[in-house]
Amino acid sequence: MLALGRKPHPELEQFDYLEVATGPVVIERLDAGEVDLAILDGESQPTGGLGLAKQLRDEIDDCPPIVVIIGRPDDVWLANWSRADAAVSHPLDPIRLTAAVVGALRNRSAA
Repeated sequence: MLALGRKPHPELEQFDYLEVATGPVVIERLDAGEVDLAILDGESQPTGGLGLAKQLRDEIDDCPPIVVIIGRPDDVWLANWSRADAAVSHPLDPIRLTAAVVGALRNRSAA
């Protein structure tokens, strides 16, 4: 949240953040249509963000864009498998994270 700020790009509305701690709550919130973009931690436990991204894509008809945070750049293949819209690796670079988020939201708007 600190890396993106409240308004990461002039084309975007101001962000409101919703932070949740478990996979079931993520699914519940996205299923209810309460989320415009999900940023998932690929290294989280017990439910990893990469597997959760794949599940969301498979189960939610109008799934919002998903950005995953991966442990290392070599894990991008896992992000591709998960069908995430973008992936950013640790350590987080605010410029790369912002570019990934803006790109994911732009692609959603264009679709």
